[in-house]
Amino acid sequence: MFPLSIRKRLILSNIAMILIPGALLLIAEIVLGYLLFVVFNGNPQGDDLKVFVQFRFIAIALILILTNGLLTYFMSRSIINPISKLSTAAKKISEGDLEYSVQSDKKDELGELANTFETMRLKLKEADREQKRYEANRQELIASISHDLKTPLTSIKGYVKGIQDGVANTPEKLDRYMDTIYRTANDMDGLIDELFLYSKLDLKKEAFQFEKVDLYAFYADFMEELAFNLEKEQGKAILAADPKKDYMVEADREKLRRVVMNIIQNSLKYIDKKQKEIQVNLTSDTDRIVVEMRDNGSGIREEDIPYIFESFYRTDASRNSATGGSGLGLSIAAKIIQAHGGEIWAESRRGQGTSIYFTLKRMM
Repeated sequence: MFPLSIRKRLILSNIAMILIPGALLLIAEIVLGYLLFVVFNGNPQGDDLKVFVQFRFIAIALILILTNGLLTYFMSRSIINPISKLSTAAKKISEGDLEYSVQSDKKDELGELANTFETMRLKLKEADREQKRYEANRQELIASISHDLKTPLTSIKGYVKGIQDGVANTPEKLDRYMDTIYRTANDMDGLIDELFLYSKLDLKKEAFQFEKVDLYAFYADFMEELAFNLEKEQGKAILAADPKKDYMVEADREKLRRVVMNIIQNSLKYIDKKQKEIQVNLTSDTDRIVVEMRDNGSGIREEDIPYIFESFYRTDASRNSATGGSGLGLSIAAKIIQAHGGEIWAESRRGQGTSIYFTLKRMM
């Protein structure tokens, strides 16, 4: 059975209001004539004819009332019921109830409208869920900021109090106290800078200066500097790429350097081996460059991997771990890569190390 549109149903209903009464009237005349003039032997030329006309008039009225009433009822029910359901859903949504479903299996205009409304409801429900998740993350962010700022502030206050109370009673002690205060204030300044950058990236208000960047040359310079620093600790930095291939991308050079620095710093904090090793692998695909930054650290637990790019997430059980840091490094890196139209993800094996991957669009 083919579904009928409302327009077609209205046309058929109007046709039916003409054909059905006509057919019923014809049947009624035949039946009345048969009963009156055949069964009861009525006279078609006398008073019986007047009775027949009167009965026929009554039959016409009843047939018109009955057929029009039934057709109007069924047509209105097929239209009013879905509209009533949509009206109820709209009212519930306006009151904040997003659980009232109006999905329809009808193929007419109202069925399509109901399914469009249902799609809107589901999107509103998802938006509401995202808003609640965002609000929970915002509260967690505020709590994390408060914690990470309070710790160095407490330390500074303690050392200042020590100086005021005369605990730093020698020039050496005073210098040590002042150095600690300065270093802690610098850490706070760095944290505030990262918070400011994270906030601007989150609100998409951070300006980007895109330019042509040769990733091979970019990493060659960076890894040379890193290798020099790691040699002091018998470590090494390796760049693996085919120099004959094209690694040209459009990127903000300074922001890209921030991404690499954040990933490197995060890796170095968690390398628990005597010889630290950082390896960068560049792969040139048809339309993108894939960068793998791999370390030989302790690795990340599988259940932690999906969350390491979230703000203030640390795999350490305690925030006061020796590794320190703001907990925003990888989150900032992720937002910068996403602003470049790329993707970022991680793979890790406990005891063997972690690989951070990200992609950038290759210039054609």
